[in-house]
Amino acid sequence: MDSKVTLREKIGYGFGDAASSMFWKIFTFYLAIFYTDVFGIPAAVAGTMFLLTRIWDTANDPIMGIIGDRTNTRWGKFRPYLLWASIPFAIIGVLLFSTPNLDLTGKIVYAYVSYTLMMMAYTSINVPYASLLGVMTAKSTERTSLAAYRMIFAFGGSLLVVAIFQPLVDFFDQAVQKEAAYQLTMVVIGVIAVIMFTLTFAWTRERITPPKSQENNLKNDFKNLLNNIPWFVLLGAGVMTLIFNSVRDGVAMYYFKYYIIDETAIAISNATFAFSTMYLFLGQATNMLGVIMAKPISARLGKRKTFMYAMAAAAVLSSLFFMVHRDNVIWVYILQALVSFCAGIIFPLLWSMYADCADYSEYKTGRRATGLVFSASSMSQKLGWTLGGAITLWLLAFFGFEANVVQTPDTIKGLKYMISIVPAIGAVLSGVFMYFYKLDDNTMNKIEKELASRREKDN
Repeated sequence: MDSKVTLREKIGYGFGDAASSMFWKIFTFYLAIFYTDVFGIPAAVAGTMFLLTRIWDTANDPIMGIIGDRTNTRWGKFRPYLLWASIPFAIIGVLLFSTPNLDLTGKIVYAYVSYTLMMMAYTSINVPYASLLGVMTAKSTERTSLAAYRMIFAFGGSLLVVAIFQPLVDFFDQAVQKEAAYQLTMVVIGVIAVIMFTLTFAWTRERITPPKSQENNLKNDFKNLLNNIPWFVLLGAGVMTLIFNSVRDGVAMYYFKYYIIDETAIAISNATFAFSTMYLFLGQATNMLGVIMAKPISARLGKRKTFMYAMAAAAVLSSLFFMVHRDNVIWVYILQALVSFCAGIIFPLLWSMYADCADYSEYKTGRRATGLVFSASSMSQKLGWTLGGAITLWLLAFFGFEANVVQTPDTIKGLKYMISIVPAIGAVLSGVFMYFYKLDDNTMNKIEKELASRREKDN
């Protein structure tokens, strides 16, 4: 079996996460402040909505993984969903940032419905996309390379959306109302995402299939998953990592608007780039540097140790944010660069390790359920982001936040806690989970050789 992945395939695979990450970063950076300051619902209500909608969405991820495992087309099991789901994904993204003329109760209902649909659309395209990594190649080193391409493109998509989102809103705001400006901005970004997903579909291929003797048996798939201890470790580490990331990102716009007192840093023609935009852009750029360094560092230290050291450093550096005064914006930028570099290192490792968990399950049980295993990636991502988003909004309410007014000293102190100490706790817990991860590089080399032998006999 040829497990070599071409450069074009790696680029094509990367486009998929560039598209997803554009939307994900919009959710992370702008959705909370859109709900409180534009859409017009209370912070505590929005936070509760983020949490309650997870009841369905938590089940939705493994369901999509099961569906993907049982899909059989001439294009493979997972690639078709990149084509089928991309347009609905973009349309619902536009609806999410639309503001209908409703009373408060109507707006809350609309927010619940549109947000739930958005997360379902995200699941329908992102679980198959994540699972694709597990079937494009059998080599663990190639998967790390694919994951690195994925994350480089992911942060490239994030850089793009950070660079254009607020300037587009400001541009459209000159011709239409603020609410419509957000909607039109999402139309532009949705079109870009559809093009990227289509390229991923067209440029990739699936190589790994379940053993020919394997029969569809949902009970056995779940039984094997529940006995896959490394999967549970990654689930916990992934959730804590996303809490770390989403609390930092979610409070950033509030931190700049109400503490730093956001101003225009750069103006180019009619486009303006505020201090907050530069902060977010810097974070994505240094995330990319971390992604690039993930493979050489992990090749020397191993994936597990690299992950733990990066999270420990991120926790320490995040804590230092609390000490920075609003006049020292340069230190805000320096710490942002350092923390984001550390965070960038761990993400390609996580995705590569999910593929390793799928191999581990096949090695132990003789059965392969790639979609179900990879649904953990989407589930942990959305669960971590949701908990982080809910925590962010609840803490805003707890610290007495009120939209579009001067904040009290206690609220300002709360914002500083939320961009420093709270995410640091998430980083520490993520590293603690990873301490218990036992699939080191030597173990994976042994598993890779054994599976290659089995597949050769099976064919």
